[in-house]
Amino acid sequence: MTRRLLARIPAAKLGFTPGHGLHTIGWNASHLVSVLGWVPGILNAPGLDVAEVDAELIAATRAIETDLTAMLITFDENLARSLEALEVASDAQLDEPWTMSMGGQVLFTMKKGECLSKWVFGHTAHHRGVLSATLRLAGVEHASIYEE
Repeated sequence: MTRRLLARIPAAKLGFTPGHGLHTIGWNASHLVSVLGWVPGILNAPGLDVAEVDAELIAATRAIETDLTAMLITFDENLARSLEALEVASDAQLDEPWTMSMGGQVLFTMKKGECLSKWVFGHTAHHRGVLSATLRLAGVEHASIYEE
């Protein structure tokens, strides 16, 4: 469902924003691609300090905002890695705590399974809705992603 929506984006609309201070279609699309890639990190690490996120990773995410082909390739790669991580995840692993911090200050701690549910699956649904609505605001007509 998410990939089908990403594939509908006309390259000429990646820079469209619905208003001042709001993210572009390209940003929302690349964020969906990035969120999918969070699964292995949540399952295989005790947490993440966002202050230590590699500048190279941030630059790579920004680079795909304007390149639909690269975005779809990265989506497929992230999907494969995430499915692989989920296939071998145990119930015990999903019950382990996962912590997000910033500069050593804990922002939240929750079970890995709950983190996946909220910050990957729920967050993906939210941004898929944002992207779908923004595409319509940009004049890109498309069938409902839930009716295909």
